[in-house]
Amino acid sequence: MAGGPKKCLCLIGFSLLCIKMVTSAKTAPDMPTIDQAYSKISNSITVEWALVPGATSYLLTARDGDTVIETVVANSPGTVTGLKAATLYQITVSSISAAGRSQASPPKQAKTVLAAPILEVSSPSSDSILVQWEAVFMAIGFSVSIMRANGLGRIWKENTTNTALTFTSLDAGTLYTIKAYAWNVNGTPGDDSTCNQRTSPRAPADIQVSFDSGALTASVSWAPTEGAFNYTAVAWSEASELRCSTARSACTIAALRCGTEYLVSVSAGNDAGCSRSASPVALTTVACAPGRVMILEDPPGHLSVSWSNVDLGDYYVAFVKSDDGLEVHCNTSLTQCNFLSECGFTYFISVFAYNKAGQSPLGDVFNYTTAPCCPSDINPVLVSSDRVEIVWSPVRGAELYETKAVDGFNVVECKDTVPACTLSALECDTEYNVTVYSFSEVRGSNMSCASRFITTAPCSPEIKSVLEDAFSTIHVRWRSSNQGATYTVTAQGEEGLYRCSSAGQSCTLGGLPCGSTFSVTAVAETKAGRSLPSYSVPLETVPCCPADLTVAQVTQSVINVSWTVGSGALTYVTVLESRTGQAKCHTHQNHCLLGCITCGVNYTLALKAISATGLTADCAYQRYSSSACCPLGVKLYRLGPDGIRVGWHTARGSVNYSTDLYGSKGIFTCSPSPGLSFCDVTEIPCGDVYTVMVSPVTETGLKLTFCPKKIYSVTCSGSTLGMVIYRGKRNAE
Repeated sequence: MAGGPKKCLCLIGFSLLCIKMVTSAKTAPDMPTIDQAYSKISNSITVEWALVPGATSYLLTARDGDTVIETVVANSPGTVTGLKAATLYQITVSSISAAGRSQASPPKQAKTVLAAPILEVSSPSSDSILVQWEAVFMAIGFSVSIMRANGLGRIWKENTTNTALTFTSLDAGTLYTIKAYAWNVNGTPGDDSTCNQRTSPRAPADIQVSFDSGALTASVSWAPTEGAFNYTAVAWSEASELRCSTARSACTIAALRCGTEYLVSVSAGNDAGCSRSASPVALTTVACAPGRVMILEDPPGHLSVSWSNVDLGDYYVAFVKSDDGLEVHCNTSLTQCNFLSECGFTYFISVFAYNKAGQSPLGDVFNYTTAPCCPSDINPVLVSSDRVEIVWSPVRGAELYETKAVDGFNVVECKDTVPACTLSALECDTEYNVTVYSFSEVRGSNMSCASRFITTAPCSPEIKSVLEDAFSTIHVRWRSSNQGATYTVTAQGEEGLYRCSSAGQSCTLGGLPCGSTFSVTAVAETKAGRSLPSYSVPLETVPCCPADLTVAQVTQSVINVSWTVGSGALTYVTVLESRTGQAKCHTHQNHCLLGCITCGVNYTLALKAISATGLTADCAYQRYSSSACCPLGVKLYRLGPDGIRVGWHTARGSVNYSTDLYGSKGIFTCSPSPGLSFCDVTEIPCGDVYTVMVSPVTETGLKLTFCPKKIYSVTCSGSTLGMVIYRGKRNAE
C-alpha cells in the first residue's frame, strides 16, 4: 500500500515535464549553427551563421574563462567588440524571437588578432624619420611602410623584429604617412597604426646681415627653405647670446652690445624640429662711447677734453656745444682735444668713437660751466643818506650777484638773483668802495670784478628853533655836520610853499600869510644827492583879523556885532567899553550880542581873533554911539474934526523922531519939527483902532523900530472924529 502513492507522484511529475517540453518545442526558434568565426581587428571577432526562420535577432556570446561578453545583432554576420587582443574566445550564437530564445549553438573557437603597435615618430635630420614602438603581445615581427602624405611618389616598406626603424633619403620639410602592424607566429597580421610625420627643414641659405649703429640692432634675412614653419636667428659672442624668431624670411636682433664681435646664424624649424644652423656670418658692432672723460680749464679761456681708449675704435670726434647753440668739434686718433672758451657759458661736451660699423652710441654728455662774467656798467640810480640803489646789465653765467660796500672796517653786502641791489644801513655823507661780484652755483664767485666809489647823500639837518618876530618874519636855525652842503628850509601849508636857502645853519622866511599853519623842514644837498628831510617843526602864524565889522542896534539896550570870518581864528572876543562900563562877549561864531547898553552913549568897540593854540591878533578899534533913547509918555490927542496929535517926552539929548500910526485903513506918518516933541496927522479916518509908535531916527536916516507901541481907538461923532480912547501897550517886535 505504501508504494502506491510514490508511483503516482512520479507519474504526475513526468506528465508535467512532458507537457512543458511539448509547449517549448512549439514556440522557441531553432538553434543556429556557426559557419565561421574570425578576427580582423584586435578588439573584435566576427561570426557568420545560417539564418533561423522566425528569429528576429541573435545573441552573440564570447567567453574567455570567467569573462563573458554578449552582443545582440540583427543578422549574420555579427561582431562582438570590446575584446582583448591576441586572446582565444569560445563563441556561441542564440536566436531570439518574440516567443523566446533558443539554446546556444555549439561553441566555436576564434582568436583576436594582434594589437596595433603604438608609434612614436620623429625626424632626427632633414632627410630621415625615426619610427619607434613598444613590443606587442604575441608578436614576432613588424611591418612598417612610409609614403608622402599627398600620395605622390613611391612607398617604402620594411619588415623587422626590432621595435625601431629609421627611414633615410627622404625629402626635407615634407609630410609623410607611416603605417605599421605586427604579425604572430602564423604570419597573421594584427591591427595597423597610422600617423603623419614631417621631416625637419634644411638650414636656410644666403644669410644677409645689416647693422643699425644707432639702434644697435641687426637685421638678418635669408632664403626661405621648404617645409619651414619658423626661423630663429642667433647672434652670439663670448659674453652673450641674442636671438629673434619669425615665420618670415627676416627678423631683427635687438639689444646688441657696442664694441662686440658676433657670429650670426639662422636655423629653420617646423613641427618635426629645427634644422642645423647655417654657416655663421661675422658681425662687428660700433665701438662703445669713450669713458673717463675729463674736462680742465687751465688757463681760463682754454678747455682741455680727454678720454679713455675703447675697443674697436678707429678714431674719435669730440663735440663742444655752448648754451647759445654754437658748436665746434675736433677729429683725432688720439684721446685729447683742446678748445677755446668764454666766461659765463655752459659747454656741453660729448665724445664719439668711430669704426667701419659707424658711430658709437651717445655716451654721457658732460657739461662744464666757466666762471660768470663780471658786471661792467654799475650805475647808482638812487643815492640817499643811508641807502644806495645800484643797477647793472645782466652778465652771462651769473645766477646770483653779491654786492659789497666797504667803508674802512665796515662792510655792507647784499645778494640777489636780479641785476640790482639796494645797500641799506649805510652811514650818511660817507664814501664807500662798492664791488659787484657775479656768482654761479657751479663755479662760485668771480673775484676779479672791478669796484667803484659811491658817496651817500648828506645827513639830515636837525631844526633847533623856529621863531616869528613882531614883523611876521620867521627865523629858522638848524644843526648839521655835513661837509660842503647847501641847506634848503621849506615851510609847507595849504597856502603854498615858502623857502629859504643857506650854506650856514640859519635862514629867514618872510611873507607867510596870517592864520595859516605850516610844516617846516630842512634838507641838505651835496653833489652826492639830497638828504632826507629833517623832522618837521609845526609853525602857526597869528590868525587874520576879520575884514568887515558891523554893529546893529537890536533893542535899546542890546546891540549885535557881526564880522567876517578871519583865517586861522577859532574864537573871537568882542569888547564894548565906555566911561559908564564895559560889555564883553567871547564866542566861536562870527557874531555876538552885547547887552546892558546905555542909550545915547559913545562907546569904544574892540575885537580880538584867537587861534586854536591861543595865538591872538588884536584887530582894529572903532567908535560906536548907542542909539537914542525911546520917547516917554506917548499920547494921542484929538485935533479938530479930522486931525490927531501925537505927543511924547524926550528922554535924553536932541533926537529926531518919526511917528507911525497903523490902522486898518492905512498907515499915517508924521515927523516933528526940530526941537519939538509932537507932530500932527491931519485927515485921519475915524472909527478905527491905531497902533502908535514913535521911533528915534539915526543920523543916517535909519528908523529904529524897537520902541514900545501903544494902541488907541478913534471913534466917530457923526462924520467927524469922536473920542480918542487908550487901549493898552504892545512891545516892539
